[in-house]
Amino acid sequence: MQNPGAHENTNLQPQLPPVEQSYGATAAHVRQGSSVSVSGKGPAKRDYMIAAVLCYANLLNFMDWFIVPGILLDIQKYFELSDGDTGLLQTVFILCYMLAAPIFGYLGDRYNRKIILGAGIFFWSGVTLGSSFISESYYWIFFISRGLVGIGTASYSTVAPTIIADLFEEGKRTTMLSIFYIFIPVGSGLGYVLAAGMADVTGDWHWAFRVTPCMGGLALVLLILLVPYRTQRRTAAHRALSISGTIRVAAEKPGVQRTAKTTWCQDVISLAKNWSFVWSSLGLTAMAFVTGALGMWMPQFLYRAQIAQGTVSPCLQKSSNSSNSLIFGGITIGTGILGVITGAEAARRLRKINNKADPLICATSMFISALCLYIALMVAEKNILSTFIFIAFGELFLSVNWAVVTDILLYVVTPRRQSTAIALQILVSHLLGDAGSPYLIGTISNAIQAKNTCSFQWSFWSLQYSFVVCAFVGVFGGGFFLLTSFYIEEDRKEAERL
Repeated sequence: MQNPGAHENTNLQPQLPPVEQSYGATAAHVRQGSSVSVSGKGPAKRDYMIAAVLCYANLLNFMDWFIVPGILLDIQKYFELSDGDTGLLQTVFILCYMLAAPIFGYLGDRYNRKIILGAGIFFWSGVTLGSSFISESYYWIFFISRGLVGIGTASYSTVAPTIIADLFEEGKRTTMLSIFYIFIPVGSGLGYVLAAGMADVTGDWHWAFRVTPCMGGLALVLLILLVPYRTQRRTAAHRALSISGTIRVAAEKPGVQRTAKTTWCQDVISLAKNWSFVWSSLGLTAMAFVTGALGMWMPQFLYRAQIAQGTVSPCLQKSSNSSNSLIFGGITIGTGILGVITGAEAARRLRKINNKADPLICATSMFISALCLYIALMVAEKNILSTFIFIAFGELFLSVNWAVVTDILLYVVTPRRQSTAIALQILVSHLLGDAGSPYLIGTISNAIQAKNTCSFQWSFWSLQYSFVVCAFVGVFGGGFFLLTSFYIEEDRKEAERL
C-alpha cells in the first residue's frame, strides 16, 4: 500500500527534518524533560509484546460487540422482543460507541492513555458480566447495558491504535496496524462462535456473556504489567503518526511555507470541498449499512429460511440451536481475513497500471457484493447451502474494501487534516450506516408482518423483503465509489502539493 507520508518532506533537506509541535500530553511529556527514543534501531521486543497485548484486547473488544447477534434468537425469545426492538439493541450500542469515541479521542490526546485503556477494559468487561444476570422483566436494563458496553468499547478503539503508532517507525507501523485491524473480522466472527458455542454447551445463553469478562481480566493484567505509564515515542526522523492531533511544522527553507494552524471548522469546510473524500466516505457508509444489518440479522434470517424450507422445526425451547451463528461466524472470520489481504494486494498491483485503481476496485467489489447478497436472499427459501455460499462471496467482496478505503483517505487528504477526516468519516459512516440499519431492517419486518397473517412463512418473508434494502444500498455504495474515481487524481495531486 502507498505510504501516506511519502510526500511529506520532498522539498526538505535531509539535515533539516520536520519539527513536530506537540500539544496536550505530548507537550507535557517533552516539557518534563523525559527522554524520547530517536534511535534508528528496530523496535524492542517489549514493543512487540505491548502490540500483542493491544491486539488481544482488540480481539476481545469485537467479540463482545458480536455476542448479541450470535444468540439473537434466544435473547429475542427471552425478553419477548419484536423485530424492531431487537434491531434497536445493536443501534443503541453503535450510537453510544459513536458519540463516545470523539470524547475519548480528546481525552487520549491530553491524558494518560494507559489509564484510559485500563479503565475501558475494566468497564466494558464488568458491564458485560453484569448483563448476564438481568431477568426477563428488566429488558430495558439490558438495552442500557449494551449502550454502556459501546462506551467502554469506544474508550479502547480510539486510543489503542495511537499507542501502536507511537511504538513503531514507518516501515513497521503499517504492518503492525494492519495486524491490529485484522482482529476486527476475527473478533467479530469469534463473537458469533463463542456465543453460539456457550449457548449450546450450557443450554443457557447467559453464559455467553461470562467468558469475555474473564479474558478481559487477563488483558487488564497484561496491560498493567507491560504497557509503560508514558507511551509517547518519536521515530528516527522525529515524527509520529499524528492520529492524536499534532501539527507538523516544516523547518524553514526558501520556497517552503510553514504549515499554519487551522481551526476545526476550517478543516471541515476544506474536507467538504474534497470530492474524493466525500464520495468515498458515502461509499464507506453504504458498506457500514450493509455489514451492520448482515451482522445483526443474518443468523436469524437463516434460521427462518430453514423453517420455511421445513428442514428444521420451530424452536420453542429456552435455548435454540445456534449452528447458523457458528457457520456465519466462521464465514465472517475467513472472508474478513482473505478480503482484507486480497484488497490490499489487488490495489498494490493495479495502481501500477491505473491511477484510479483504488476507487474502481471498491466500486466493482460493492456491485458484486450487492449481487451476491440479492441472490442469497432469493435462493434462501429453496436451498440453504447456496445461500451460505453467496453470503460468503458477498462478505468477501465487502471485506476487500476496508483497507483500500482507508488508503484512499490517507492520500487524498493532506496530513494535517487526516485526523479530522478520519473522525468525520467514522461519525458519518456509523450515523448513517450501521447505527440505524439493524433497527431499520427490524422495523420494516415488523410492518410487513403486521399487514399479513401471523405465520412462520411470513416471518421469513418479512425479513427477506427487508434485506433487499441492503442490496440496493450496496449498489448505491458502488456508485459512490465510481464517482470517487472521477476526482481522485486531482485530489491526490492537491494533497501532495499541500
